Amino acid sequence: MTVHSPSVLVVDDDEAIRQMLAAVLAKNGAQVTLARDGVEAIEAFRRHHADIVLMDIRMPRRSGLEAMKEILEIDRGASVILMTAFAEVGTAVKAMKDGAFEYVIKPFDIEEIRVLVRRALEIRAMRADIVSLRRELSERYGAEGILTDNPRMMELRQTVAKVARSNATVLVEGESGTGKELVAAALHYGSTRVAGPFVKLNCAAVPEGLLESEFFGHEKGAFTGASARRRGRFEQAEGGTLFLDEIGEISMALQVKLLRVLQEREFERVGGSMPIKTDVRIVAATNRDLEAMVRAGTFRQDLFFRLNVVRLRTIPLRERPEDIRLLAGHFLDRFAAANGVVIRGFDPATLECLVGYSWPGNVRELANAIERAVVMSANGVILPEDLPENIGRPHERNPDALERQKHDGTADRPLRALVGEYEAEVIRAALARNGGNRARTAVALGISRRALLYKLQEYGIGGRDGE
Repeated sequence: MTVHSPSVLVVDDDEAIRQMLAAVLAKNGAQVTLARDGVEAIEAFRRHHADIVLMDIRMPRRSGLEAMKEILEIDRGASVILMTAFAEVGTAVKAMKDGAFEYVIKPFDIEEIRVLVRRALEIRAMRADIVSLRRELSERYGAEGILTDNPRMMELRQTVAKVARSNATVLVEGESGTGKELVAAALHYGSTRVAGPFVKLNCAAVPEGLLESEFFGHEKGAFTGASARRRGRFEQAEGGTLFLDEIGEISMALQVKLLRVLQEREFERVGGSMPIKTDVRIVAATNRDLEAMVRAGTFRQDLFFRLNVVRLRTIPLRERPEDIRLLAGHFLDRFAAANGVVIRGFDPATLECLVGYSWPGNVRELANAIERAVVMSANGVILPEDLPENIGRPHERNPDALERQKHDGTADRPLRALVGEYEAEVIRAALARNGGNRARTAVALGISRRALLYKLQEYGIGGRDGE
């Protein structure tokens, strides 16, 4: 029995059986409701959805089978255990195909009832855990998990959430390090396929001679070293999503075979001859210009059309400077926790370096830089010298930021003063979004509450305390 006082509905036209089962189940901690026939059972279940329904098949007014059908229409997750005479076993077996959890033959052993009820409750608990896990995965890795304050990225996030609900093949384009895999994960965890696997394959990381086997698997003896049958990524991703990164790197011969899978939804293992059906959603990604490759004859046009059902494009970090601070704070929290250290935040000069850098490696480079800084930090604050050596150099500064400075006349002013003004503006905006609540604002900015209070005092900004 579970520790949460499970509820059991006992349905039988024999009063002696009802009372006996009620006494046994109550002794084991269950809350028991009794019904004499199918009509009473349905009424009782409508009032209170019992965790388990223990019900006889043969009863007056409405049989157990009829009652079970209505109960399952009310709640498809109901666990119905049928009680039947030996002559009705065939009927009970058919009832299991229609949704019954199990059946027990009269006269039954009390311990058999205890075991069946306990097992049904355990399975219900497992299902609830799975639902909770799916919800958590969707919230953490779905579209809402894409952190951004940039309007274009917000628009992309909304599009991802919309596309995720479909089964359409998606092509994600963008520079390396811009979060193409994050978009693919959001498409999977925001979809109806969330219960299935999310399988990833970087096509550029596998030698050309092994890539077909990675895609489709191989039979024993298919080639030298194939000592056993191996399932490929398509089989591993069955019922889920297959993310093919760097799709522009595969050979023309493999492009033909991938096209066949997309068209016919079946493939053959290397060395095999038996077609294998597949139910997999494809999300492909590339940092190359596939249309230019099609024109050059290095990528099949028909495969491009198959992949390009929905096209999404990630945005380089240099084109969304407002996300640099947001993501830096996020990575700081993550890597500080992973390394078991306490980091209060960034020194203002460090923020100058981060905001002014061009980030050719995009978000991946930013994450690596913050991880290194956390490891190198010695005083609880990230200083410029904790960052990789190249991130403060003038020739690496963000050209877009420098161009803005030229036009607005700020290039002649001290950089620290400019950063301070920008920081104060960001803090005021965050306070406004959070109704002036300092605690929530600190969380949104990725800094400690103490660091925020220091900044408020430094810039003369008001706010209110809050939970």
